[in-house]
Amino acid sequence: MRVLSVDAQQPDRRAIAEAAAAIRAGKLVVFPTETVYGLGARAADPNAVKRIFEVKGRPPRHPLIVHVLGEAQAQSLASRWPSLAADLAKAFWPGPLTLVVPKGPRVPPEATGGGDTVALRAPSHPVARALIAEVGEPIVAPSANRYQSLSPTRAEHVLAAFGDQDLLILDGGPCPSGIESTVVDACGEEPRVLRPGALSLEALRAVVPSLAFVPMTAGPDSARASPGMDARHYAPRTPLVLAKDRAAALDRARALVASGESIAVVLIGDPLLAREPDPGAPIHVLPGSPESAGAALYALLYELDEEKLARVVVQAPPAEPGWEAVADRLRRAAH
Repeated sequence: MRVLSVDAQQPDRRAIAEAAAAIRAGKLVVFPTETVYGLGARAADPNAVKRIFEVKGRPPRHPLIVHVLGEAQAQSLASRWPSLAADLAKAFWPGPLTLVVPKGPRVPPEATGGGDTVALRAPSHPVARALIAEVGEPIVAPSANRYQSLSPTRAEHVLAAFGDQDLLILDGGPCPSGIESTVVDACGEEPRVLRPGALSLEALRAVVPSLAFVPMTAGPDSARASPGMDARHYAPRTPLVLAKDRAAALDRARALVASGESIAVVLIGDPLLAREPDPGAPIHVLPGSPESAGAALYALLYELDEEKLARVVVQAPPAEPGWEAVADRLRRAAH
């Protein structure tokens, strides 16, 4: 394991060159994006792509996201570039939006889980963009974590998961968004969100008002067009209990403490108010805005995993626009 520290805004050219050389040689490189850290390889190298699945312990039918510099590079990987993809790329790329489009012949089946579509994203993070540019071709990169576990938002999260692997890590500090990209199926006549993420549904619907989102899951062996569709995913090691609201979270916490369990409580918004009885357990607070809560979520859950608690009780986010991604991650983590 080798770690190179890079400035998130002005990455060191030598570090980027070393990482790009490793990728061109068929090796895996971990790099930051604006969402989470990715485990990258040449998208056109089937053996390197297979290595990603081996390192992560990821089932081979789960597609990966291919990272590109922009629309021109993305079109070279698609058999057809739908008008919806063009509209959304123009509005939101580079950024935390993944577009699922019909796959072209340049994409190996290993990168798409054997499916006939490919998931494409143009990241905005300067380190990711510098690396793609230096490699000179698209990079396939799922989150740099073990299958179904918490996505990493800091280099130390990657080290904890893959300390025994021969990887090069570009450490660009914390990921700004801290939650995965939003995935949109742009293939059909009815545009739909396959996974909510760092780009809000409100922002997407300002461009595509008919955009639909219905929470979905896929069986362990079934084909899928998007990552992140397992019933259980993005999960910490510590069992997570999701309570419907603040009062329910505090009630559940008090009951668990009374039974002798070591727990922590995660609330959203204001910390414990004077009128609320102390649950007798440590209280952690996620910010009251969905963007800030998403950015802080995984880092907090990693921190709580280190406490080796029996459970973590989490207040469910409000059923309001903007909270879909945080709600989705917590629902899957608690499954």
